[in-house]
Amino acid sequence: MRLTQFTDYAYRSLIYLAMRPDELCTVQEIADCYNLSKNHLMKVIQKLGQTGFVETIRGKGGGLRLARPASEINIGSVARAMEGPLCVVECMGKNSACKIESGCILKSALTRAANAFFAILDEYNLEDITKRKGELGRLLFSDVA
Repeated sequence: MRLTQFTDYAYRSLIYLAMRPDELCTVQEIADCYNLSKNHLMKVIQKLGQTGFVETIRGKGGGLRLARPASEINIGSVARAMEGPLCVVECMGKNSACKIESGCILKSALTRAANAFFAILDEYNLEDITKRKGELGRLLFSDVA
């Protein structure tokens, strides 16, 4: 199983925002912190906003923040929202053209594996992921003057 870079950036953004719960942050700050492309990150943030994980405030003095407490942001839900259906192989998708699909149990096995993968992610929320606030803070913000 492998999540896309899009989901990776979503997780990183949420961790950053969880570490600054009382502040409005900018896409530029997050991009600079992780040395990511601002343009790519803007697409990630837009999706996080559309799916209700991040609140975006426009205008002067605007910025980003978590749309709800970190304890209410489920890690598995974030992956599902960012990834959509996880199709590990072609036959798991809508337009499967695999000629052996009807006689093969690989689809069933991989579906069970994907469900198990998400079941583990569902055990965690953003607050769980950011429990080591001291260490994360040093790693994230040590270069900030």
